[in-house]
Order: sequence, then C-alpha cells, then structure tokens
Amino acid sequence: MDFELWQWLLLIGVGVVSGFVNVIASGGSLLTLPILIFMGLPGNVANGTNRIGIFAQNTSAVIGFFRKGYSEFYKMLTLSLCAVPGAAMGAYIGTQINSEVFNKILGGLMIVLLVLMTRKQTGPEFVQTPQRLLIGHFLMVGIGFYGGFIQAGVGFFLMAVLHRVIGLDLVRVNAYKVFIVGLYTLVALAIFSEKGQVLWLIGIFLAIGTSIGGWIGAHYTIKRGEKLIRYVLTTVLVIMAIKLLY
Repeated sequence: MDFELWQWLLLIGVGVVSGFVNVIASGGSLLTLPILIFMGLPGNVANGTNRIGIFAQNTSAVIGFFRKGYSEFYKMLTLSLCAVPGAAMGAYIGTQINSEVFNKILGGLMIVLLVLMTRKQTGPEFVQTPQRLLIGHFLMVGIGFYGGFIQAGVGFFLMAVLHRVIGLDLVRVNAYKVFIVGLYTLVALAIFSEKGQVLWLIGIFLAIGTSIGGWIGAHYTIKRGEKLIRYVLTTVLVIMAIKLLY
C-alpha cells in the first residue's frame, strides 16, 4: 500500500503503545487491528498482518522477562504446545471469513471485552496443584483457538487461566503470557501468510513499535500504569466498536 510518511510513523507509534499495553495488561491488538483496518487493510488481512507485530512484541518481552529471572521454561513450553493446535485451527478459520464479517465480529468482541474490563480482577490467590495445572493445560487449547482466530483480547483470558486457575502470581502471569502468545503466533502467522493475508512491510513497521513497547512493558510490574491504561482502552473500545459495527 502507498502510505505517506505520517502513516508509517503512526504504525510505529501505535505499535509502541500496543506492545506496552499488551505486556503489562492486555488488549493491545484492540488498538492495532482497528487502526490497520481504518488505514485501508481488509479485516482478514489486518488480522494476519497484525501477527508480525504480536510476535515481535512477545519475543522482545520474553527476553526482558528471562533476563530478570522469570524463566520457567519447561512449564511455559508445555502450556504453549497445548495452545498451538487450537491456534492452528483458529487461524485457518480466520483466513476463511470475509472482511465485513470479521469487522462485525471484532466490533462485537470489543463490547464484550469492554464489559470484562470494567470488572475487578482481584481475587484470592490459589495454591498451585497438579490438578489445577492439568486443567490449565486443557484450557490452553481453547485459548489458542481464540488467539489464532482473532487474537484481540486473548491476554484477558490467558491472565484469568494463569492466575485464577493455575495460581501464578501476577508478575509471572505476564512472563508466561508473552511466551505462550509468542509461540502460537508463529503458527498463526504461517497460516495467514500461506493464504496471502499478510502485508509484510506494514507488519514490519508495526513490529518495530511493538518490539520497543514490549521491551519497556517487560520492565514494569503488572500493576504499574494499569489504571490509566484501563481508562484509555475503555475509551478506545467504545469509539472503535461503534465505528466497526455501524
């Protein structure tokens, strides 16, 4: 696409914000997907292209978390591998729907996530048990499917499973989250690319921003800045949901 300079810079800037938001909370794709669509990409192509930025952001964040000592590789890997089959199926279905249907689904999803974001996420800390870990692995299949299909807001569901079901503390939740999403995104990206629904140059510019944002986000705790981010995302969700639906 023939973008002007300000549009390329906007992609990087939105990528920085998205990467930061995704790592310390969730919902960054609820910014990047509508922006890509509003800049002229068909919904399904925006969905595929967005995966480049997601992969870059999570790779950057994983490195940041590992350097800070949050690296439980074996458990991260087994959870990720459970998400991969679901992500492959979800991505395949995502390549089959047309742009208009995708826009309607995304708009409706924004309303649902808006409701979820207004709810308190505080709750009792659970002690990790083998039973809870097993349940968490099964749930990863469904989360992978959702992530492969549409991605936007998947972090909310991941955080719920990792914290409420498996019993991880919130900082480790973020470390696990970026590892899992980063791994299954590779599979989803390959499927969208094979179907010709990835614009690589646009995705690379977006990835420059998300990598920076992901690196910064990895150096903050889960609660720092969360309140402000929640207000910003709520406003953006309302505006963009209305635009996509109507």
